[in-house]
Order: sequence, then structure tokens, then C-alpha cells
Amino acid sequence: MHFLESSLYELAGLFLVPVLLLILLALLYAFAALGGFAVEWWQRRGGRHRSALAAYRLASGAGSDDLELWIMRRLELLRLASRTAPMLGLIATMIPMGPALLALGRGDAASVGENLVTAFSAVILALVAASITFWVLTVRRRWLLQELRDIEREAGEAGAAEEA
Repeated sequence: MHFLESSLYELAGLFLVPVLLLILLALLYAFAALGGFAVEWWQRRGGRHRSALAAYRLASGAGSDDLELWIMRRLELLRLASRTAPMLGLIATMIPMGPALLALGRGDAASVGENLVTAFSAVILALVAASITFWVLTVRRRWLLQELRDIEREAGEAGAAEEA
């Protein structure tokens, strides 16, 4: 049984570096998404925004269902980042807790502190990334759905004008 426990402990420890790198990647993506969002917001505010959804519709002749799929694809990375970053933060918190608890049992306060700094820093950065991407996702989804509604209304009005 001891072999199994120590094997699981060693295996879990192997995931710390990849998880920390994924958290950093999520944080970089969140700030890049926030920058793109700020630019789009500024363009919308000034009336200079060109709808990528409308451009896609014109280029492809896509119908409403295809436009909805395009919206989902466009928002997919934001959704993944906002959902997975907290889980990565939890993983990055739990992995160093094992060594911290072992160090606590030995009375090694310095080692406890080092492990807890890693754990709490990782979870904070993961939550920041998740918060930013969730906020951008929510507002951008509303913008795109409003654009879709406008496109559908225009198509409905054009169809009604043809029938008349």
C-alpha cells in the first residue's frame, strides 16, 4: 500500500510544472483577450466597428444556424479559459500542499512557506485569468447575439419586401 501511495504522490508532483505553465498561458491569453475587447469596445463606442459576423455572412452566405456555430467557435477559447483556469488553480494549490504538510510535520516552517506561496500565487493568477475571460466572454456573447438578431431582422424585412 505504501508503494501505491508514494507512486500517486510522485505522479501528482509531475503535473505541477505543466499546470503552472498552463495557468501562465491562460493569464497571457486573458490579457490579450482583454486588450482585443478594449479595442472592440472603443470601436463600437465610436461607431467604427465592423462586424466580423456580418462579414462572414456576406462572404459565405451562411444562414442563422451557421452564424450561431460561428459565434460558438469564436467564443470557444474564452469559454474554455474561463472554465478550466479555476480547475488548474485548484490543482496548482493542491500539489504543493502535500510537501507543505510534510514540512509542517517536520517543523520546517521555511519549506511550508515556500510551498504555500506557490500554491496561493497559482490559484490567484488562475482566478484572475478566469475572471477576465468570463467577463469578456459574457459581454462579447451579448454583442454577437445582438448582431445576429439584427442580421435576422434585416433578412426578415428583406424577405417581406420581396413578397410585397
